[in-house]
Amino acid sequence: MSEVKRELGIGMLGCGVVGSQVARLLTEDSGDFAARSGAKLSLKKIAVRDVAAKREQVKSELLTKDADSIVNDPSIDIVIEVMGGIEPARTLILKAIANGKSIITANKALLAKHGAELFEAADKKGVDLYYEAAVGGAIPILRPLRESIVGDHVHRIMGIVNGTTNYILTKMDEEGSDFGAALKEAQQLGFAEADPTADVEGHDAAAKAAILAGLAFHTRVTSDQVSAEGITKITARDVAVAHDINHVIKLLAIAELTEKGEVSVRVQPTLLPRQHPLAAVRNAFNAIFVEAESAGELMFYGRGAGGAPTASAILGDLIAIARNMTSGGAGHGESDYAELKFADPGSVNTRYLIRLDVNDRPGVLASVAQIFATNKVSIETVRQSGRGNSAELIVMTHSADEGSLGKTVKELAKSEVVKSVESVLRVEGLR
Repeated sequence: MSEVKRELGIGMLGCGVVGSQVARLLTEDSGDFAARSGAKLSLKKIAVRDVAAKREQVKSELLTKDADSIVNDPSIDIVIEVMGGIEPARTLILKAIANGKSIITANKALLAKHGAELFEAADKKGVDLYYEAAVGGAIPILRPLRESIVGDHVHRIMGIVNGTTNYILTKMDEEGSDFGAALKEAQQLGFAEADPTADVEGHDAAAKAAILAGLAFHTRVTSDQVSAEGITKITARDVAVAHDINHVIKLLAIAELTEKGEVSVRVQPTLLPRQHPLAAVRNAFNAIFVEAESAGELMFYGRGAGGAPTASAILGDLIAIARNMTSGGAGHGESDYAELKFADPGSVNTRYLIRLDVNDRPGVLASVAQIFATNKVSIETVRQSGRGNSAELIVMTHSADEGSLGKTVKELAKSEVVKSVESVLRVEGLR
């Protein structure tokens, strides 16, 4: 057992699902945490909007509506922010840092938008700012990127980082549900919010992608620099076609360095071959697949959300900071030295699966093929099935730049032989 060298005061901003679990575990396991960290971790105050709200696992005397009383309290050494949102979280964290307090946050949206400002403030003050819970819940992914493989060169990250969309896509794949039915079930089971926009439109995943890209490539990435597309346009037919060609559709956060050394960060529904490790990630689970020069392929898998899993990551950060403080210093800062350019979205290479509704008559296939050839997009496979006076064409392309592929799709939509472009999906995992 480690010697308990000092007492550290803990303050919390927010006490919802995650915060209440953190408070409970801090109270129940205080002896273990002291032994592991070398410090007695004392929860002093918790700032909440409504002190009268029922919280069975939290002592009422800890609650306050005055968040400033926490960030200004000299007896508090570490502030845990789980209130969410941009403001007042940003202002409160900056005040806490100015007062010499280390910070733990699970606030992906705040970090993706104002991370540079917060990290600079923490570095200048010589305090820690940890945020493992901001991406992937209980999955240990940020610390490996910051520490374990920081000496390597990460080329690419692909991740399933949103449990809501993965649950919906799993139900569509395994049960043949349409998007609306799968979303309704996810909401009934608590896997989706009443307003699921941030999840199903890809905004949540975009914030996480920005954080992952910044760490992987030692640069600063904001959520505004992430191209995001959600899953609301995915149909049961899209999923059935994917199934027929032994693929599965996943909403992927992708961060990569191009051949020119430029950064590309995007979130998009993507076809993956079923033999790819990410294809096996089901329901609300998350996973991040890392490709590094020396380490090779690495996979991190686990529960990406929920009170207890997220609390686990927060408490891991808490013990790490407590160890730093008992040994007399802060931990590592952020290695955001690289001034990297962002790739033009049109220059990024990918593959497309394009599903077309076309006239069922001679010469149609030749006309469609000519459009691809004109734009220098090579066709890998074509599948055709008749349905009355029309036919469904499913075209898989070879790798080409997004600009050429996008132009091809626009010209197909205008072609007199094409009734409609039913869907366009990117294809990954076949390198």
